[in-house]
Amino acid sequence: MNAPTLGIALITYNAQARLAQCLASVAFADEIVVVDGGSTDATTSIAQAHHARVIETHDWPGFGPQKNRALDTLSTNWVLSIDADEIVSPELAASIRAAIAAPQGDVYAVDRLSSFCGTWVRHSGWYPDWIPRLFKRGTAHFSDDLVHERLVLSTDKPVARLAGKLMHYSYEDFEAVLRKLDAYSTAGARQRHAAGKRASFSIALSCGAWAFVRTYVLRRGFLDGKTGFVIALFNAQTVYYRLLKLAHMNKAR
Repeated sequence: MNAPTLGIALITYNAQARLAQCLASVAFADEIVVVDGGSTDATTSIAQAHHARVIETHDWPGFGPQKNRALDTLSTNWVLSIDADEIVSPELAASIRAAIAAPQGDVYAVDRLSSFCGTWVRHSGWYPDWIPRLFKRGTAHFSDDLVHERLVLSTDKPVARLAGKLMHYSYEDFEAVLRKLDAYSTAGARQRHAAGKRASFSIALSCGAWAFVRTYVLRRGFLDGKTGFVIALFNAQTVYYRLLKLAHMNKAR
């Protein structure tokens, strides 16, 4: 029998900061596909230098549909979906190879550890963060969400877990924090608006306050020190602006 093959599915847009490290960490894969959304930096040249097949697109259907584009172009038995700011640790790489050589399931979750402006976060609802990312071809696809997409499974088998860490450099600096706050709140508002959801200033204010309490107190963000406080504030602002933008969309409609 032929040995199982592994494909890497990745989407990018101006992702040069960590892309070389990301692709180097999955160099053991049989195929790497990068679907790029029109980058103006060195993203595509970095991807090509690491022997990735680059597919350039000029529309933006949302994170979920864009990731499904990447999945659809792979021809391997197994798929690992990662982001351009994620790096597969050597231990995780070894467990991925072992899993596809002798499968114990169809879908595997990875243990993701995220950083916030240079600090690894172990509370605040960020960790532990087990997310399904490795799966047998045809057993999963991404939801059609514009943002915060999720993997939808088409198998009844339990999700297994892999040893090793997926290192996630989610927010490199405060400029990135502010950019993502604006982008995520806008995408979230549009998604809710399309679903017929409604909001108001008072709802935005109360939900934003609750997001802070939930992150900092219930999810023990205070154990992350100053970083935990900033993350709680970031979550509160994201929720507040998302609902405030939704309220303005409702009014315009």
